[in-house]
Amino acid sequence: MTPTATPGQTVGPFFHYALPYEGDRDLVPPGGPGAVVLRGQVLDGAGNAVPDALVELWQARPDGTVAREPGSLRRDGWTFTGFGRAATGGDGCYAFSTLVPGPTEAGRAAFFAVTVFARGLLDRLFTRAYVPGDSAALAADPLLSSLPAERRRTLIASTDERGFVFDIRLQGGDETVFLRYPGQ
Repeated sequence: MTPTATPGQTVGPFFHYALPYEGDRDLVPPGGPGAVVLRGQVLDGAGNAVPDALVELWQARPDGTVAREPGSLRRDGWTFTGFGRAATGGDGCYAFSTLVPGPTEAGRAAFFAVTVFARGLLDRLFTRAYVPGDSAALAADPLLSSLPAERRRTLIASTDERGFVFDIRLQGGDETVFLRYPGQ
């Protein structure tokens, strides 16, 4: 018997009740040593805020190593697990208190791995928020260099006085580039 594909199931908006947990958006304590904010807005195809989305974040430590410690769902205030989860508010905004990730390989660009859950999606969406600043590493990145120049910019965060800004556009002319992994 050959397995057959089954239809997807929309992923929301139930996750606002089941998935958030205390400290979910704080990968490090806000205002702590090295803490920065990664924030943005989730927008639909018309540019309207998506008030009931959930954004997940995975990242490397500042030295580029991948955290493997348990404890992502029970924050202890000092263990950096590299994972966070933030629900959007009525204005579609999300924010994380985190550290600036380092590149996981020499010469590669550093990035935050981002997943988005939102109403009407049949499955979660995967993307990346690249750390701006190292133009040589960004130019050499295999994913970024495979994209047309006008699409690359949808994957590169901007900076402000608090840290990084990364808006996620689900559809439309400025749609964020989303990724598909083998087996997905």
